Amino acid sequence: MTIKIISVFAVVVAAALLGTQTALAAPMLCSGEQKTCIAACQRMPLNLIADCIAGCRARLNFCKHTGCWDNGRNRYCGLLRQ
Repeated sequence: MTIKIISVFAVVVAAALLGTQTALAAPMLCSGEQKTCIAACQRMPLNLIADCIAGCRARLNFCKHTGCWDNGRNRYCGLLRQ
């Protein structure tokens, strides 16, 4: 009885995996990362927002030259330089 249940479960899982399609992700852009950075700045205290946004602009310039975004904790590359 348990072998029959496991077999049915395996067939259902296999059918589900075969029926799914791979979703294409949109390419990551430097400008998109800047928007995320500025949105994070908006949640900061008012006296820190201007410096935070200036940091986002500096990160954008770096990203446009290298294709890498450095958010202070992580650095990831391969972004489109737009």
